Amino acid sequence: MTEPTQPSPSRDDHATMTCPVCQTYFTPVGRQTYCSTPCRKTAFRRRHQNPSAAITIPAALHRRDYTIYECPDCGERLHGEQRCQPCGSFARRIGIGGLCPHCDQPVALSDLIDQQATIMPNR
Repeated sequence: MTEPTQPSPSRDDHATMTCPVCQTYFTPVGRQTYCSTPCRKTAFRRRHQNPSAAITIPAALHRRDYTIYECPDCGERLHGEQRCQPCGSFARRIGIGGLCPHCDQPVALSDLIDQQATIMPNR
């Protein structure tokens, strides 16, 4: 009969506990909660450190909201609209972009730079 190389920890919670900081098993002495002094001090620091600034993630935008379209019939550029109102036909996608801050007309990013911009898909 072969003996296991490492004995499994006792399932008696009072005999063997898991350290909440390093997740190692230890046998507590008295009311001991942590396996060692460094783990106890680490837990104290974590409990008493100043809360960091909350990280706010902006709401996800639909791809249509920042896409420039162009009507194949009249050539009008549209920002975030897939259907040309005057013609009533569906526009084709030019690429990502927005409104020009000077003339308030839709401008595609590919018009401003020489390279084609791509969007990574959401996972």
